[in-house]
Amino acid sequence: MAKMWAGRTDGNTEKIADDFNSSIRFDSRMYRQDITGSMTHAAMLAAQGIITSEDADQLIDGLSGILNDIDNGALAIDMACEDIHMFVEQVLTERLGDVGKKLHTARSRNDQVALDIRLYLRDEIDTIAALIKELLMAIVEKAEQYKATIMPGYTHLQRAQPITFGHHLMAYAMMLLRDLDRLKDCRKRMNQSPIGCCALAGTTYDTDRRFEAERLGFDGICLNSLDGVSDRDFSVELLGALSTLMVHLSRFSEEIILWSSWEFKFVELSDAYTTGSSIMPQKKNPDMAELVRGKSGRVFGDLMGLLTTLKGLPLAYNKDMQEDKEGVFDACDTVKMCLQVFTGMISTMSANTANMKSAAQKGFINATDLADYLVKKGLPFRSAYKISGQLVALCIEKHTVLEELPLDTYRSFSELFSEDLYQAIDLTVCVEKRISEGGTSLASVEAQIAYVKGMLTK
Repeated sequence: MAKMWAGRTDGNTEKIADDFNSSIRFDSRMYRQDITGSMTHAAMLAAQGIITSEDADQLIDGLSGILNDIDNGALAIDMACEDIHMFVEQVLTERLGDVGKKLHTARSRNDQVALDIRLYLRDEIDTIAALIKELLMAIVEKAEQYKATIMPGYTHLQRAQPITFGHHLMAYAMMLLRDLDRLKDCRKRMNQSPIGCCALAGTTYDTDRRFEAERLGFDGICLNSLDGVSDRDFSVELLGALSTLMVHLSRFSEEIILWSSWEFKFVELSDAYTTGSSIMPQKKNPDMAELVRGKSGRVFGDLMGLLTTLKGLPLAYNKDMQEDKEGVFDACDTVKMCLQVFTGMISTMSANTANMKSAAQKGFINATDLADYLVKKGLPFRSAYKISGQLVALCIEKHTVLEELPLDTYRSFSELFSEDLYQAIDLTVCVEKRISEGGTSLASVEAQIAYVKGMLTK
């Protein structure tokens, strides 16, 4: 096949070199963005008098026809072409003749590629943001359902203090809100148009770069033509934001895996989001959560790959930059799938409230409240701490919990104990006493839920 760039060379490359050089197998997904950008470019050329209005109309009509034909399956993308940009231009030229050859006036594949990837990733950010919001709503609904359900909070994976399941879930909601903010910030910096930078130095034609930028929904233009075609920091930033998102999903997955085990038995996952064993009939495996946890490493790898590709490149464009797409495409695809599965898994998950309450009681996580009770009666904290620890040791020895020790036993350790201590160490009371803003009390959790709901409407 004749190369559209043949001239300085004869364009006759070996098949293995063609295959190695080709990017159409992965950049073909940008056909819509490529065609949209080309239609806008043709309109700009006519507006500036670089080509006639008649030629622009033919180009735009021809490009629109190609887009419709690809969408409805009448035109198959030829994987023998070098890339999607060459494919579209080749089909356009076949259909329009010499008029089709005018489309590439005052642009290069360098700024064309940079434009397409920004347009594509901008759309991907919008899709991913919408999926995060769906997951957030699923978490908020579950938090609302279990806003008063007592469970042990952990540090060092040791039972620490009583919290509610709703409070725990809302911690992840706050993380996901920040993930949304990161994507929003990334989109803002990405939304600068590189078209018109040409190969690296701009063009001798009297183009209107801001015309194209405005028509394509950009906030402005890349102000340096070298920078416009040679950097991919917007892709790096997106991969960084997606990696952080996957950290949050992976940590959440880890807890779901623990909670759904027989050792915890805090939650029950729907059969629709678990699998069985080929040999052990009793098994119900949290495979979806495990896969999300595993796929986090894949997204991290995509980020490291692009950073490594870019780190040693001189300005401006180098063919190495063709490697910018597969990783970021893979990361977007992976994140979208993980978010969809995660939303379904959370929506259908149920909590074993009795097991959560039992674990909270057996973990003596009201021991701090017991010490605080003595402090409020006038005992120095360190003395109160020691007595509380001794009482916990006694409970362990007698296989009981603090709530079930008789008052006489308490008074044998300190005469400050009276009947009101049982209310002070009641787990529900312990939770409700956490009145500080952002804490685990019912009112606080309800405020957190209301805040997230409000943010999702913006």
